[in-house]
Amino acid sequence: MESDVADAKNAAKGKKDKKGKKKLSAATADRHVLYQLSVQNVEAEIDFVDATYKELRGKHAVKLREDFCGTGHTSAEWVGRRDTNVATGLDIDQPTLDWGIANNIGNLPQEAQDRIRLLNRDVLQPGDARDMDAILAMNFSYWLFRTRDEMRGYFQTVRESLAPDGIFFLDHYGGYESMKEMREKRDIDGKFTYVWDQHSYDPISGMMDCFIHFEFKDKTRMKKAFTYTWRLWTLPEIQELLIEAGFSKATVYWEGEDEDGEGDGEFTATEVGEADAAFVCYIVAEQ
Repeated sequence: MESDVADAKNAAKGKKDKKGKKKLSAATADRHVLYQLSVQNVEAEIDFVDATYKELRGKHAVKLREDFCGTGHTSAEWVGRRDTNVATGLDIDQPTLDWGIANNIGNLPQEAQDRIRLLNRDVLQPGDARDMDAILAMNFSYWLFRTRDEMRGYFQTVRESLAPDGIFFLDHYGGYESMKEMREKRDIDGKFTYVWDQHSYDPISGMMDCFIHFEFKDKTRMKKAFTYTWRLWTLPEIQELLIEAGFSKATVYWEGEDEDGEGDGEFTATEVGEADAAFVCYIVAEQ
């Protein structure tokens, strides 16, 4: 998680455009802001969680836990949906939690701030963060568990932390390109470029190293703004481990397509997927 020092020194730090705004560069950009703009879509994520829980349980979820919460962006979105919603975020990186408290939680009305807490706590030892209606593990964060025993143990901890009718929500990335060493670039609103770098993959262990870089119009770059070393798990493995951990169901929700063959943002329960080069889906595990 480090920026490229040489590029940062070459950036036009402090210079402003004609409108008086700071130019976005490796020296002036905040990596957490860039991440939230390019990686997260908390509105769509909470739309799915809220609607799916209501469909399966016939009522709205109230208590949500965001595991590996980082800046607590999703938790902040949750408490903003209804004035009865409460959220708890767990993460072990205090500086990232501090950033989220200042920049995400701190922007909420005081009454909403009172309904959210971000805790420096290991997800394997959640303490009083229990009896939850919904627990989330998003952005493939749970892939940091590298063995079947470790992953099953985490899933068991989650199940024990849920209310009797609670639901566990995960996202998942797969497809034959997920095993490919490659870089993918995406322009973000003409402001900067997001670079997903699948740097290395070992087919024997399933371990991979991935980086997120950011590139700017002034030719500066923020290299390795975020780094990930994790195991690339398959959907059948995760479903099997959820059932072994005691969940009664582990249902895959697959994204539909629009008329151009692109994802339409609508996810439905299915038992058969498409052999896409790359896909992101949800897994919904029920008590």
